[in-house]
Amino acid sequence: MKYNKVILAGGSGYLGTVLAAHFSKLAKEVIIFTRNPQPQNGNITMVYWNGRTLGDWAVHLEDSDVLINLAGKSVNCRYNKKNKAEIFSSRLNATRILGEALLLTDNKPKVWINAASATIYRHAEDRPQDEYTGDIGAGFSVEVCKQWEQAFAEQNIRGIRKIVLRISIVLGKHGGVAGYYLNLARFGLGGIQGNGKQYFSWVHEDDVTGSIDFLLDNPNLQGAFNIASPNPIQNRELMAVIRKAVGAPFGLPATKWMLEIGTWLLRTETELILKSRWVLPTRLTEASYNFKVPDIKTAIEKCI
Repeated sequence: MKYNKVILAGGSGYLGTVLAAHFSKLAKEVIIFTRNPQPQNGNITMVYWNGRTLGDWAVHLEDSDVLINLAGKSVNCRYNKKNKAEIFSSRLNATRILGEALLLTDNKPKVWINAASATIYRHAEDRPQDEYTGDIGAGFSVEVCKQWEQAFAEQNIRGIRKIVLRISIVLGKHGGVAGYYLNLARFGLGGIQGNGKQYFSWVHEDDVTGSIDFLLDNPNLQGAFNIASPNPIQNRELMAVIRKAVGAPFGLPATKWMLEIGTWLLRTETELILKSRWVLPTRLTEASYNFKVPDIKTAIEKCI
């Protein structure tokens, strides 16, 4: 499908860069709303916004085809009071101000896609979680997801199809977490993390763009979709695949207390490693989306 204009709100991070490059081939222009605009690159233009208040950025919504909102402070940080507040506010404020701007837009986009997270589901080692039977979890990260989706649900704008992307851990060559895991293995630290039984739900960046294209091409699809490979794996299998990919003959395991020290030094949280995310993309599968990178071996090889 070809587009006149695609808007990426908060699109200057890793995933925004992937989507901007993808849609630059499909649209006449790609507009990125960002706090740190850079010079124009081909048909990709960055426009300043603060993610909180209306401004000149809002005029770019006119005559756009698709709005994709990715705005939100990275969760790859320590969960102290300041960071927690910013994680919430960056997501909720951006979603709400986009809704306000769209109400003032005459020629609105036909589709509004809002990023979310597959971490909304509980820690699961007993059974997979999908859009129909998944159990919503508890705790800080889950509460962020719940309020983020609720803020999006509250934006009732006639004529706009709304889609929620519950994105799992994204793998790619030039961003995401793949480099972290690969480097651990290269330095002999690619053993299991924790007990190794926690599930790792993942998606390659090619299937992030592929699933978005699929959803845009099917106007009957709306609501929440899990963006995850149909083949989640346990941590012990993940690390074995990674060790083999980089030619590491062994990998030292990391216990929970070791990970707590390491994540403290890296200014992040052990939850990102130890939570068992066992998520299935049931709605995408039912709609007959064909995954481009369905298996972890191919995904890791594409990240090297």
